[in-house]
Amino acid sequence: MTPDANHRGTNQQRDRSSEARRREQAMRKRAQQRRRRIVLGAVIVVAAGIVTAAAWPKSSPAGTPHPSTSSTPKGTSTSPSASSGQIPSIEAGLEQWQTKAPVSREVVLAGVTNIDVLGGLDAAGNSLRQASRMNVATGAALPLPSLAAAIHDGSGAALGTSDIVFGGGSPNTVADVQSIPQAGTGAGTRLGALPAPRSDSATVTMQSDATGQTAPTAFIIGGYTGSKFLPDVLATADGTHFTTVATLTVPVRYPAVAAINGHIYAFGGQIAATGSAVAATDVIQEIDPGSHQSTIVGHLSQPMYGAAAFALGSSIYVAGGQIPNGRTLTEISAFVPSSNTLLNAGLLPQAVAFGGYTTVGTGPSAIGYIVGGEVASQSGPTQAGVASGTLSTVISLRPSTYASAAGTPGAGSPFQGTLLMADRGNNQLVAINASRQITWKYPSIGKKAPPGGFYFPDDSFFIHGGTGIISNQEDNHTIVQIGYPSGKILWQFGHPGVAGGSNGFLNQPDDAYLLKSGVVTVADASNNRILFMSASGKVLGQIGDGKDAHVPGKSIAYPNGDTPLPNGNILVSEIHGSWVDEYTMSGKMVWSAHMTSVNYPSDPQQLGPDQYLMTDYNPPGLGSVLEFTREGTTTWRFEPKAGDAAMKKPSLAERLPSGMIMVNDDYRDRIIVIDPTTNSIVWQYGLTDTPGTSVGKLSIPDGFDLLLADNSTPTHPQTG
Repeated sequence: MTPDANHRGTNQQRDRSSEARRREQAMRKRAQQRRRRIVLGAVIVVAAGIVTAAAWPKSSPAGTPHPSTSSTPKGTSTSPSASSGQIPSIEAGLEQWQTKAPVSREVVLAGVTNIDVLGGLDAAGNSLRQASRMNVATGAALPLPSLAAAIHDGSGAALGTSDIVFGGGSPNTVADVQSIPQAGTGAGTRLGALPAPRSDSATVTMQSDATGQTAPTAFIIGGYTGSKFLPDVLATADGTHFTTVATLTVPVRYPAVAAINGHIYAFGGQIAATGSAVAATDVIQEIDPGSHQSTIVGHLSQPMYGAAAFALGSSIYVAGGQIPNGRTLTEISAFVPSSNTLLNAGLLPQAVAFGGYTTVGTGPSAIGYIVGGEVASQSGPTQAGVASGTLSTVISLRPSTYASAAGTPGAGSPFQGTLLMADRGNNQLVAINASRQITWKYPSIGKKAPPGGFYFPDDSFFIHGGTGIISNQEDNHTIVQIGYPSGKILWQFGHPGVAGGSNGFLNQPDDAYLLKSGVVTVADASNNRILFMSASGKVLGQIGDGKDAHVPGKSIAYPNGDTPLPNGNILVSEIHGSWVDEYTMSGKMVWSAHMTSVNYPSDPQQLGPDQYLMTDYNPPGLGSVLEFTREGTTTWRFEPKAGDAAMKKPSLAERLPSGMIMVNDDYRDRIIVIDPTTNSIVWQYGLTDTPGTSVGKLSIPDGFDLLLADNSTPTHPQTG
């Protein structure tokens, strides 16, 4: 897709000088009906603390309506599954903003439009005193008064005018209750003490009379004294007086906790084991503070601890977590309290455990957030994001407005059908379904490479109603058509490994398409021309006279895009000079836009009558995705400047039927999907900055295409 110096020669030449390679049954019915003694108010949960409204600052949630998608406000659930009575799947978005430094095991508390981050562990394993407030609309952060003592693995609540942290490790488990003023001024203090030292707990806050008066009440679930697992569930309305309201059936530490309809649910958690072994449980425990009962009401798909939980709508969603001595998870499950059922509900774009979590807002506008966290290891088709380490990421969770319902195959996926990926650095094509299962690979056993090898596969598109694939091999200077799924070579043009400009030769072919007429079109980049070829390989015509110059109707300067348009014309991108043009196949220019804000235009696509999409490949720096008009006016741009959301040399962007934007993020070894209404990354295949050949990994992906169940190709319906 993107010819430049880094693409020439061996595919082992990689621009990575500034990068580091880092590394989900049936459920039982309720045992009994329980009386509600809880007066339910707004319930806001945090893995390490719970929140009520904290005052500053006031602003609208992030995300602006986007011309190519619905203008539904961010966080508002209009999911088809929700309106039909099904349980919505989740859109989990990697936000562009993140914490100033990596952090895990911190307390996160929610305000009206902000989240407070208190304590935690840094990447070196040091406990922290620091506290900060992050605006969820902008990501802007301000410091808060520091805690009186450094702490991690505590839990917390916002009660009255204070953020309160219960216990934790420092590094030994403590009973301290600490407080900082929500107003942002003053000093952190030691407010009091828990009945016993307690770390690794979770807290949920809701309106309750559990302490003898109806008030916002924090419930502390699970924990560890340093030698003993704690079964008692504590309630407090002021952070200084504590009442035991229930006893866990299974004592745990690091449970994921959320509350709905006056009942508290604890998911999984670490359990006692022999010696230094680590063990976890899969139980789902329901806690009724009114009847003082704790009951096992279901099971997770596997034992885990360190996950996050959110009450969104009528369900509780459990996200991420850690398998004992195993991988960190991306899986999201929906627990339905009315039936005690568990459904697969999607995937996180970043594996995470031990992150602080909370929910901002109530009702249909509620959005969950996971802040920071840890990744021990990853493997398999669901791995995503940074491979390992302590995270700075912020992940938002909301009911999906476009994906299939929870419990369906590929729940939460931004696409349905077959996704074809050109895994250029691994010299292969890979196809997956919406559940991320590999369904096809080329070359592979029984599917031999073409004569001259299969080297440097760039753009690859389904043809012939999904029975074939056309692929240009940029640095092999060839185009091939391959039977799908047979792998049989149907057609080949060019001389493998030999660049040239005479008849039968190509020099860095890019964006090869098969038109409905049977004509093949390709941007012959280093020959500065667009070629049109017959099935026999005869050149039928061309755009550009071979000169590297932008001369309308005559010369084009280093083209890398030749997208067929519905009107029969071709959309051309000229790298040198940053031009995008529409040409007729006879070589007449229709319009041209000088993209002065773009360094390296790549593979433009038409979205509407005067709406276009492309990437700015932009070597040697970062890249962007943008929409623009024929006048060259940019109407939307996704361009994170740093962090895990930043892209490096993205080469192709296309709008999916869901309205999401899929992007090759070539030199971060991943394919991502962006929600343009929230400007967050909501899907990722491949580990960030970690190339590989195993399932779930890519190496410099440089092309993709989507084939639907009806064998249509929605991103280029006008091709053959």
